[in-house]
Amino acid sequence: MSGVRIEVARRATSELARAVSALNRQLSSSPREWSVDGLGELLSAESNTLFVAYLDDAIVGMLTLVTYPIPTGIRARIEDVVVDESARGRGIAFDLTTAAVDLAREKGARTVDLTSRPERAAANRLYLRAGFTARDSVTYRRTLE
Repeated sequence: MSGVRIEVARRATSELARAVSALNRQLSSSPREWSVDGLGELLSAESNTLFVAYLDDAIVGMLTLVTYPIPTGIRARIEDVVVDESARGRGIAFDLTTAAVDLAREKGARTVDLTSRPERAAANRLYLRAGFTARDSVTYRRTLE
């Protein structure tokens, strides 16, 4: 795959804040617009690792790996996986996922969890190809006002 690279975002810049905001608009029905300061807080959180995909120097995808200790070990979760519509079908989401799994392993996690809505058929096929298995589980959410 020519011109694609995956990097860990280490520094908040206006370019990165604009790109993350644009990608969020493709991911969420209520997207957050990111400022450089807000993105800096996200990047400085010890539990977060933001992976960014570049295609010929343009940011075209992202994934967040969240790792944190709990009494039973290191927990790892993948969140907010999105590739720009113009760059889909090139294996970029697979590369982002692989990079996140590799880092989770390095950090001592024994498993990596993620959630994906059933209607996201392409994403669900990707996760199966990447070695994930579907679990029988119910996700609960409580909205905080």
